[in-house]
Amino acid sequence: MRSRPADTFRPKLTSDQWVRLVRAEPSPSRRVLWAERACAWGVSLPGDLYDDLLAGPSRAQAAELPGLPAHHLPHLAADTDPRVRATACARWEDLAAPLRARLLADADEAVRTAALLAHHTGAPMPRGVFAALPQPRHALEQCRLSPELEAELVRDGDAEVRRALAANPRLSADSVAVLAEDPYDDIRSAVALRPDLSEEQRAAVRYDFDPPSMSRTLPWVEDLHADADAMRRLSASSHPLIRRSVARARRLPPDVLERLARDEDRTVRLFLAESCDDAPADMLLEVWRWWDGSFTHPDRPRSHPNFPRTGLLRHAGDPAGRMRRLALDDPESTPADVARLARDPEAEVRRRAAEDTRLSPADAVRLLNDPAAHVRGAALRNPRLPARVLAGLLHDRDTACAAVTNPAIPVPVLYRILAAAAAAVAARR
Repeated sequence: MRSRPADTFRPKLTSDQWVRLVRAEPSPSRRVLWAERACAWGVSLPGDLYDDLLAGPSRAQAAELPGLPAHHLPHLAADTDPRVRATACARWEDLAAPLRARLLADADEAVRTAALLAHHTGAPMPRGVFAALPQPRHALEQCRLSPELEAELVRDGDAEVRRALAANPRLSADSVAVLAEDPYDDIRSAVALRPDLSEEQRAAVRYDFDPPSMSRTLPWVEDLHADADAMRRLSASSHPLIRRSVARARRLPPDVLERLARDEDRTVRLFLAESCDDAPADMLLEVWRWWDGSFTHPDRPRSHPNFPRTGLLRHAGDPAGRMRRLALDDPESTPADVARLARDPEAEVRRRAAEDTRLSPADAVRLLNDPAAHVRGAALRNPRLPARVLAGLLHDRDTACAAVTNPAIPVPVLYRILAAAAAAVAARR
């Protein structure tokens, strides 16, 4: 029960609620898990909570928390657990020189390797050090390489090497230019999403992009969501994934909103409807014509605060059933409108009418026999069902599970149902 809100309503939890969720979790490992989720949603955990997490049996996992205060690092770098010492290397810039030297000379090979890789995010890695690495991929993806080694690797015959290099944030401009002309589509596509490219350079890259494919927000674009000038520049990008990532910002300047609301990539408009509090009403209505919510953003765009609430009755005669559904959301709609749409030829419209509390008892009973299962389910839960009909549904094994959720059932009756169920279970034991 505690974890369900975090899984289902993550964006709606306040920082205080996240902290209470972490503190209330009795399992040490899950406590760290919820702390990780909270940090991912931008929550600043209080100092005493970090103290508590680091004192528990999941100390190694807690040491990886991104917001860990720097004053803990000396203790982590000297921890008896090599996993903790290796994790401390991820905060290399926050470590004093003596601590760095100690980690580079650590008795544990995994710790020494982590320290070496961290050291070479700033100091260029020579060919000899690179050749001695047991697993070079991390170095290819993250480390600063010596000019000679880098020039050699970007022309390496192994495409996996070049593929790893393509997203390395410390790659020189010359090497990026070489990879931008790579014969492999996916390597050029990775280069096209680098944050260090100008939009002119990005447009010159022949990248591969599948519009219907699932896309995630680019982390470097997300980091710039609060920068209005960056959003203006990136919203005009030639790359749809960058524009999609801009559309995920919670707030955007009016000129950026106007541009993205007219974007040729409809996923940009969808992301704007799902994530941006400033999304314009006319665009939300347009998106509604082809989208009615996802698992992560249920009922958007219809639940968006800017979604039109008035003037929707004009859609009662729209050729598209999903637009006719909206008519009953209009405050000017009447029981007569509900009755008319309860006989609509499209099931999704009848379902909307079946959910309406203005539905007549006769129509509620009639819709119990609708050919569409989801319409019948909505009618089962409508509080306008006559009591005698609802009682019969509760006694029918095929309908009882749905009927018991009908809000018209009196609370004493619910207790009687629970008592009868408990007795039935006890009798089978």
